[in-house]
Amino acid sequence: MAKKAAKTDGTAAEAAPAEKAEKPAGKPEKADRADKAEKADKSDKPAKGERGEKEPKKPGGKPKAGKEGPETAAPAKTAPQEPPGAAAPAAAGAAPAPGEPEAKKKGKRPGITPRLSKKTRATLKNIEQKIVKQGAFTLKQAVSFLKENKRAKFDETVEIHMSLGIDPKQSDQMVRGSVPLPNGIGKSVRLLVFAQGDNAAKAKEAGADFVGADDLAKKIQQENFLDFDAALATPDMMSVVGRLGKILGPRGLMPSPKAGTVITGDVSAAVKEFKAGKVEFRADAGGNVHAPIGKLSFEEGKLVENIQAFIDQVRAAKPASAKGNYVKSITVSATMSPGLPIQA
Repeated sequence: MAKKAAKTDGTAAEAAPAEKAEKPAGKPEKADRADKAEKADKSDKPAKGERGEKEPKKPGGKPKAGKEGPETAAPAKTAPQEPPGAAAPAAAGAAPAPGEPEAKKKGKRPGITPRLSKKTRATLKNIEQKIVKQGAFTLKQAVSFLKENKRAKFDETVEIHMSLGIDPKQSDQMVRGSVPLPNGIGKSVRLLVFAQGDNAAKAKEAGADFVGADDLAKKIQQENFLDFDAALATPDMMSVVGRLGKILGPRGLMPSPKAGTVITGDVSAAVKEFKAGKVEFRADAGGNVHAPIGKLSFEEGKLVENIQAFIDQVRAAKPASAKGNYVKSITVSATMSPGLPIQA
């Protein structure tokens, strides 16, 4: 029995170590599996900093809100940071803060007269006081006053302005005409004449700057040629000139019988009168007539003659339908001087 027990003990002892020996043999397999799992995880799983990233979707797909990664997420719009101490930009049109200089605007502001110097303001005030004290001037007194109080360095133009008692809206009360000044206006007039044949030759001899017919009309229409001060035309050329009404009319250059720019008499005499200084006049919408009548460098007597000739011509052009006081007021002025009232 003891031997059997020994045998059984031996077999049990041998079996026990065998089992123990088999157990350690299974450990390396588990370790291999764990290593393989770790390698697979490292190759498949994203790193710590890359977690949350997804593969880019096909174009056209819309990413779901809240699931964008750090690269695909839209950057937040932030206002540009200004350096400390920088002043906030002023609103457009806002007045500058007290104590700050106003921003200078480039160029002149339309409709606003530039500020005059203290000396100029004092001079103008003194002239205005003299005018108020004098009241109405005679022609000779007005011309003398303009010459004595000349301020500009250039040769100023003397102008006349007449207010007439007419209704310009009525076609039969329109005042329009031309007057040849005895002493000219002190300016060379560039004259264009529409004529042909013998009349064209006479106009060239008299001193016209541009003479022609259809060729001049085409030049004005196609090239917008307007390098002249007055335009004359003979009656046989009015069919050609009529096509230029839209171009010459708004500029006051359209030949018209009422203005005396349609030559019905001697062509040479008409050209010489306009070259010497024949002035056109026409009442505006307020019933006023304006015209230059010479330069301030003219002698007093010559200026007085020009002014008187113009006044006489306007009086002679009084419409038959005009009632009441025809000439309301007459004012004479120079380019840089106030207006002087003339005894009508």
